[in-house]
Amino acid sequence: MKTFSLALRNLLRNRRRSLTTLLAMVIGLVTILLFGGYSRNVIYAMQTGYVQLHGHLQIQRKDFFLYGSGNPAAYGIPNYQAVIDIVKRDPLLAPMLTVVTPKLSLGGIAGNFAAGVSKNVVASGVVPAEQNSMRLWDDYGSASYTPKIALEGTASDAVVIGTGVARLLHLCAPLHVSNCGQLPLPPARSDSSGAAAPDDIAALSGLEQGAAPASGQTTIEMLAANLHGAPNVASLQVIKAENWGLKEFDDSYMVMHLAQAQKLIFGGDAPQATAIQIQLQHTGQMAAAQARLNELLASTLKQTPLEILGYETLAPIYGQTIQFFDSVFGFIATLIGVIVLFTVGNTMSTAVFERTTEIGTLRAIGQRRGGIRHLFVSEGLLLGAIGAVLGVLTALLLAYLINHAGLTWTPPGYVYAYPLKVRVWGDWGLIGGSAAGLIVVALISAWWPAHRASRMLIVDALRHV
Repeated sequence: MKTFSLALRNLLRNRRRSLTTLLAMVIGLVTILLFGGYSRNVIYAMQTGYVQLHGHLQIQRKDFFLYGSGNPAAYGIPNYQAVIDIVKRDPLLAPMLTVVTPKLSLGGIAGNFAAGVSKNVVASGVVPAEQNSMRLWDDYGSASYTPKIALEGTASDAVVIGTGVARLLHLCAPLHVSNCGQLPLPPARSDSSGAAAPDDIAALSGLEQGAAPASGQTTIEMLAANLHGAPNVASLQVIKAENWGLKEFDDSYMVMHLAQAQKLIFGGDAPQATAIQIQLQHTGQMAAAQARLNELLASTLKQTPLEILGYETLAPIYGQTIQFFDSVFGFIATLIGVIVLFTVGNTMSTAVFERTTEIGTLRAIGQRRGGIRHLFVSEGLLLGAIGAVLGVLTALLLAYLINHAGLTWTPPGYVYAYPLKVRVWGDWGLIGGSAAGLIVVALISAWWPAHRASRMLIVDALRHV
């Protein structure tokens, strides 16, 4: 304690230099903590969004994730409702579950034949009420503004399309889509061969040659290949156009009722689903839930080749975002560490130079080299400890102000905002690691000047002017 008391008095001998050094340390630590808290909020917000859309885990037919998008009928899960019932009744899984719901992914051609336009689309057949329940998940207090799917409580032929699809299908006016220019009508076609077209193609052609759509009309047709490879057409009523975030996604995605999608793909055959979405109460339960599901797939559900995929696999951008923030955080921490290293090192070197005669006097009255070294290292340790405490308190204050400023941000691929938060409080790993890192850097910075001071010859130190 006597050494630390003496070290503190030595620091107060030149308050301006000590305060300047502390200011550099505090600013560096605050920068690290605020960026770390910001990146943690971004990751939590993205995780919340993906869990709301995909669930924590999905049961899929084996290799559907790799190959099934082009042929969903070949990768369907037969008796999917029995699988759902087994998962819901499992005594280990039941306490973890929030929502277990089927989903059918399919592709096809959506056409507004009255306007003579069509578009390749990707569609999802869902249970709207269960999907809307999934969108209420908010384990981290992100308070997202995720809109509910407008299909709940609508007719079985209702569909929600992307705003880009609405533009391409000339449905801007009835769906009230903004920034929508009218596309030119396709040129009139002539058949010079004289051959009669098949009845079904002639019927479609007759639709195409019709007049422009009546005001308020939102009927479209979707053409898809059924289970047997034959074309199947469904007439759908568009009830809303939503912006899905990414332009490529917005220009091709639509959502319909699960029963309608199953009728389009499987017709009169037994309906199937391409995925069973499982949303848990907490993300921390994923490992235990996945292990139990794998046990069920190897025993009770072994008749169908199924696999379990997590939201990190289903949304690769999530892992890529984490890697990006980790690399930026590492770069910032390294840069600030180097700045603190040279700042503290310069301060201690100056102190050693100014107190050369004092060092010689201490050595002359019997102070050992280790004592001199310990004295200067203690000063570096005090600088680091004080800087860490002040930096953490300042970061917590600034984080509180930011969190209550009402700021929002929109994650990549989303059109709805999340409150902008800096999650410093409660992230003890970030706080402890950053503060400990600052103290270690301060100790390293002080060690070399302290070692040099301890190696001074007594005679040279005493005659220093």
